Formats: sequence, C-alpha cells, structure tokens
Amino acid sequence: MVKRTGSTLRRAVRLAALLLLAAALVLGARAFLAANPRHDPWAPLDLRAERGWATQVKLSRLSGDTARCHAVLSRSEVAFTALPAIGEGACLRDDRLTLDTMRFAPGFPQMSCPVAAGMVLWLEHDVQRLAQQILGTRVERVEQLGTYNCRRMYGDAGAPWSEHATGNAIDIAGFQLADGRRISVLSDWDNGEPAGQFLKAVRNAACESFGTVLSPDYNAAHADHFHFDQGRSAMIGACR
Repeated sequence: MVKRTGSTLRRAVRLAALLLLAAALVLGARAFLAANPRHDPWAPLDLRAERGWATQVKLSRLSGDTARCHAVLSRSEVAFTALPAIGEGACLRDDRLTLDTMRFAPGFPQMSCPVAAGMVLWLEHDVQRLAQQILGTRVERVEQLGTYNCRRMYGDAGAPWSEHATGNAIDIAGFQLADGRRISVLSDWDNGEPAGQFLKAVRNAACESFGTVLSPDYNAAHADHFHFDQGRSAMIGACR
C-alpha cells in the first residue's frame, strides 16, 4: 500500500510539472505571436510587414474572398481601384482591380486581388531588395505582357482553362532600372551576368508570393517571361 501511494504521488507530481510546462509554453507562444503578428496565422495580414511563418497561409486565404483581400490591400495602404465584374462563363472576371501606384509598362494591368497582393509582396520585399543587392539600383518599372486572356492553357481546346481567363495571372517580361538599364527575361536569363543572377533570384523569391511560378526553366513557351498566378494555394504551389 505504501509503495502504491508513493507511486501515485510521483505520477501526480510529474503530471503537475507537465501541465505547468504546457501552460508556460502556451503563454510564451501567445506572447511571442502578440509581439510578432507576421508569424501569427490568426493575425490580419499586412503586406508592409516582412514575411513571417504564417504569411503564405494568410495569402492562401485570399483566393475566393474578395472582401478579405480588399481589406488586406486597404490595411496595407496599397492604392487600388476595384472594377466591376465583366465577362461570362469560364472567363467571368468578378474580381478585378488595378494597382494605382505600382509602375508597370504598359501601365495599370487589371488583375485579381490575390495576384495584386502577391505582386505587392514580391515587388516591395523582394524585387527592390534584390535589385539593390545584385544590381546596385532600384527597379523603376516592371514590364508585363498582360493578365487577361480568355483562353485555355497553351491555346489547346482540350486543356483546362488558363488562369489568365479570369485575370488571375500575370506575365512578367523584364525590368526597367532607375539607372536606365533594362533587364530582359528573354535576353538575360542565362547570360551568367548580374542581370541573370537577378532574374533567377526574383523568380525564386516569387515562389513565396504566388501559387504558381513558371520561368524559362519550365519550358520553351516561357522563354521570354515569368508566369505568376494564384490558381493554387501558395502553400503547395508550383515553382519552376
């Protein structure tokens, strides 16, 4: 009986210690997330903040929730113009907007809100930083080949609809730099120079902001541009 009582007491002490440790871990985690909301999957997404552990989770939640996505852009002080729905069937664009201060050439492409959110993150946190590090200057304009095209993938009548059919994708052909230089995906991808290093670095970085990232490494159809879309979760996206 004495042995059983002693064993029971030891188990109770161990259980109490485990409960105290668990409570301490929970309180510590709450304090950490409160101080670092970018890591908190339940905290509102702010595109101005550096990426955190939960950023891709939060980005993934924007697909199919236009109101939530617009709220993210507004909270992040991103100027945009929401446009009315247009089109029909598989090419219905019921979520389209323009980013009013982002510099594109040609300017103001219409895109879905999740693509816009990904673009803001990529341009502000990756492209400009990498341009300074690798090229010693800033990007002045992003050369884009368009967002909307009511077609199936690769123009194949039997293929799935392209994300371009709803403006949920954007193609990037190059960059105009503040010092007058131009970086081209077609000309500079494999040149072994800083321009090529920059292109590969920004392609890799885009994988954290978009569900699908396709580059010249994917196939010949992408030899002259990057394709970014939000047609799949950023958590399980394709990056090639």
